[in-house]
Amino acid sequence: MLGPAAIRELARQLELRPTKTLGQNFLHDANTIRRIVRTAELRADDVVLEVGPGLGSLTLGLLPVVSAVIAVEIDPRLADQLPHTVAERAPALADRLIVVQADALRVGELPGPPPTALVANLPYNVAVPVLLHLLELLPSLERALVLVQAEVADRLAAAPGTAAYGVPSVKAAWYGAVRRAGPIGRRVFWPEPNVDSGLVSLVRHPPPPGDRAATFAVIDAAFATRRKSLRAALARWAGSPAAAEARLRAAGIDPATRGEQLSVADFARLAATSVPQDERP
Repeated sequence: MLGPAAIRELARQLELRPTKTLGQNFLHDANTIRRIVRTAELRADDVVLEVGPGLGSLTLGLLPVVSAVIAVEIDPRLADQLPHTVAERAPALADRLIVVQADALRVGELPGPPPTALVANLPYNVAVPVLLHLLELLPSLERALVLVQAEVADRLAAAPGTAAYGVPSVKAAWYGAVRRAGPIGRRVFWPEPNVDSGLVSLVRHPPPPGDRAATFAVIDAAFATRRKSLRAALARWAGSPAAAEARLRAAGIDPATRGEQLSVADFARLAATSVPQDERP
């Protein structure tokens, strides 16, 4: 694996200055990488999708335990370097690596076999949209273990009724059961971030009955003004406060409730309602 000295030397050779814009904080601690690989509970036949492999530390930890790693890297210098790093440090495993130079937020398809697991140190500034995009794009993903900012980890894994519960929590729950999988310190990165990090595990399950896009539209509306009751918060979405109340009651939800009290199944049920004839404008 790549320790601190190797990481810095590779960066020097590439004339790479890590940027906050791309969320470049590279893992360099072997014990942390082993812990991530162990926590991911990978199988020998898994195909892992890794987003933001950077200089390759986690990639080198993943390759020995799975059948393939598809690494999506936005930085062309890093994407070009990664196969060389693997060929030099793990030549027997080089044929297991597929590198895609692309923005994970915009990728529409991937080469190689369908990935079964997402394991990644996600760029902090786009972690949630990347995770949600990939879960929607790739139904073959059975589970995910992602390293994100600690605050984002809290939000993704939050339960209804808690302070951290919000849009990321509900949308992630559409795809699977989410939990915190442990903290990660700052010193295992180069450069050190000024925030703590955490692992988040997601195990996919069937979504609740209903339409995803319609459900996500209700979720966005409900949390846009989270201090308001759902009758008020959903007035524009439904067409009027009265229509919002009618749809809430049709879904069996108290109109005075706030969004943070609802589960993803509640939101899906609400999205499936229609405006009663006498409440339409």
